[in-house]
Amino acid sequence: MIFLHGLGDRGDGGLLSLGQVWQRVLPTTEFLCPDAPFPFDMAPPDMGGRQWFSLRDFDPVKLEEGVKNAAPILNDYIDRVLAKRSLQPKSLALVGFSQGTMMALYVAPRRAEQIACVVGYSGLLRGAGTLKAEKKSSPPVLLVHGTADEVVPYAAMAEAERGLKEAEIPVTTVSSKDFGHSIDDRGVMEGLMFLKKHLG
Repeated sequence: MIFLHGLGDRGDGGLLSLGQVWQRVLPTTEFLCPDAPFPFDMAPPDMGGRQWFSLRDFDPVKLEEGVKNAAPILNDYIDRVLAKRSLQPKSLALVGFSQGTMMALYVAPRRAEQIACVVGYSGLLRGAGTLKAEKKSSPPVLLVHGTADEVVPYAAMAEAERGLKEAEIPVTTVSSKDFGHSIDDRGVMEGLMFLKKHLG
């Protein structure tokens, strides 16, 4: 399982701690969380945060460019992880938070060989306009979003759901009532059940 962290976090940050919880139910699963490739550009360099792409400009066109430019880096990482472990893509799940969700939703369906599934927390879908034409596989997706998210609007989940369905990608959604830009206990458990179903 590859975790994709959010803006300003690191691979050894909070998202990887989910693996410690899920390990009890998925004891044969390896949990990885790479650092995003670029330094976080909205904080001092000594803070050490990372980003998949800049969010200085939240314009949808800029966001799509950012995701698209970072996609080859993530794909290369996934290829190396699978090759090193002699694993098939069907043994891989991507779990993203916020910006990491954006990366997972862009990359996973454009990979030729279908991975097991995608779990996306508090994110949004970019590249929806080209997704159906560029789609090469249809991994099942779970989206979880807080109704009180103050960073990525809750409405982004419905927009992502619509874009995925239009591209004929199976998607399930879970709303975390009155919850902000984070992952609540329900989100943790719903994610685990979804992963257990698709990873076996």
